[in-house]
Amino acid sequence: MNAVVWAGVILIGGCGSVLRFVVDGAVGARLGRGFPFGTLAVNVSGAMILGLITGLGLAGDEALLAGTAAVGSYTTFSTWMLETQRLAEERQNRSAVLNVVVSLVLGVAAAALGRLIGVHL
Repeated sequence: MNAVVWAGVILIGGCGSVLRFVVDGAVGARLGRGFPFGTLAVNVSGAMILGLITGLGLAGDEALLAGTAAVGSYTTFSTWMLETQRLAEERQNRSAVLNVVVSLVLGVAAAALGRLIGVHL
């Protein structure tokens, strides 16, 4: 891996994390903060994009920059788990379980759809 790829990872990763912040904030402002809709939207859209990248068959530096730098910095497993734990801590058990189940179902479906689209492009 050369310096240009490292610089790309840093720049693209930074953009991905800023985009996550913007999308999460916009969705949360629109739908409220009682349920982590922003994180759900980020992770589901990220799963679809990662599926698309896989379907397109990107490899090497392209896959590193698109998959790891862009989508990896955009999506967030840790926030998803923290928000689920917060819901459970606040005794919103139904919402906590719903957050896990909906995130997994929609995430897997989005990844499959993205891959299907990528294969056909």
